[in-house]
Parts: sequence; structure tokens; C-alpha cells
Amino acid sequence: MLYEKLNERKKKLGLTTEQLSRLSGVPTGTINKILSGETRSPRYDTLRALEKVLYGAGDAEEEWGGSPDRKGDALYGSLPEAVREEQARYLTKRQGMYTAEDYHRLPEDVHAELIDGKLIFLEAPSFTHQELVTELMLEFGFYIRQNGGKCRVLTSPLNVQLDCDDRTIVQPDIALVCREERITRKGVYGAPDFCAEIVSASSRKRDYGVKMQKYMDAGVREYWIIDRKREKVVCYWFEGEEAPEISMYTFRDKVPVRIYGGRLQIDFREITKRLWKEE
Repeated sequence: MLYEKLNERKKKLGLTTEQLSRLSGVPTGTINKILSGETRSPRYDTLRALEKVLYGAGDAEEEWGGSPDRKGDALYGSLPEAVREEQARYLTKRQGMYTAEDYHRLPEDVHAELIDGKLIFLEAPSFTHQELVTELMLEFGFYIRQNGGKCRVLTSPLNVQLDCDDRTIVQPDIALVCREERITRKGVYGAPDFCAEIVSASSRKRDYGVKMQKYMDAGVREYWIIDRKREKVVCYWFEGEEAPEISMYTFRDKVPVRIYGGRLQIDFREITKRLWKEE
């Protein structure tokens, strides 16, 4: 079993749980659940962090001459068979070759997206990220209820099969779906009308780059990138002859929602006042 092998390796190295936590960055409570067998399918990023401490990447770097493309493969190959078997359930193909079927086989506690056949494992969102998502969801939801709108506001985790194929499934932080025929029991099949992503350190390049292009190509009408670190909101409007139209706002502005003709405006100054202040 996975947890038995990890326990054996931890004992062989003479590490305490606290030391392992400090070296890997994984909370002690999470480690204890994994090592006790309570968590049978750890998150991918959690397992990788523990492996790097317990099995090390030094031999891998030497073998592959420090090549970043091969370190992961070499480290993976050096693991005990039980660990490899545990990972092999969802890490068996080259990036670009994964499908929706592979995506749906991931353990329930693994948060990921599938973009053009590539599996992207996501970090757990921070408190401030989730608080901002909640504030925005309430703003959209209140407006829809007050105006008898048909759109539905949804938040991640939500599987959106963006291109209606088996190579891309994304999880927008916020999505507004106004066409009910695109809603399925498993999520959304096709492009939402509105998507918003709240930038994190690990998602910044993806949110500004590949996701913007994917949303535009799939037929999303409006896309927001909400960047709390820079306190700005970048709004893309993908309809009309001049598309894409790009508008820039700050967290001191009221930002109009164009799918509603600007009748709904999100007051980021008021939202920011309510957010928890990080020390």
C-alpha cells in the first residue's frame, strides 16, 4: 500500500512528521492522514512534494543532466513499485494525449483541468481567493434574481467541456450560463456566456494566455481576469467586429458586465472593503 511504503521510507530516513512537513511544505495534519491510510488517494501536488523529500531528485538530475523535462520521469521511475502503481492510475500518458475519460478517472480529491490533452493539476485555492469568488457570486446571483434573469451563476469546481470534445475540460472560477441546453448532469457542455478567473501565482500565465485564447475560440462572450495582487480587472469582450475588445479597471472602479449591457456593475471598491486583509 502507498501509505506503508511512505512510512517505511520516512522511518528509514529518520524523519519526524514535523521535519517532513517543514521540508515538503505539506501540513502535518495532511501528512498524518496520508501516513495513517485515512487518505488513500492524495492530491497529485501533495504526493509529489512528499516524494521529492523522501526519494529526492538528485539522482534524477544527475542522470538526465538537469533537464527539466526529464527530472519528473526519472524521479517517478525511481519510486517503489507500490508508489508507481498508485500514480499510474492517472499518470500513464504523455502530456497532450490525455482525454476526458482519463480526466474523469482522477481521484475525487484531485483538482485538475484538461486543456488540449494536457492535465494541469491545480493548487487548493486560498481563503482570500474563495472569499472573492463568493462576493462576486452573490453580486451576480442577486442581480439575476432581482431581474428574473435566465442565466445561472456557477463556481468551481465545475466541469466545463469547453470545446465540446474530449480534449478540454476547464473549471472557471465563475461562470454564467444563459443557454440551458448547455447544462448537463456532469457540468456544462459548450461555452458559458461569461467566465471569470481569479489569478493566483500558479495560474497567472495560464489565465492571461492559453485560457483567454481558449475562451475566445470556444464562443465565450465575456471574460474577466481578476488580479488581486495587481488590484486590476482585465475585461475581454469577444463579440462584434472589433473583437476582442479589452478594457482595464482597478479595484477602485465599478466594472460593467457587458452581457447585461452594463446595467450590472460590480463595485470592486465595496467588495474590497469586505475582504479579509492578509497580514
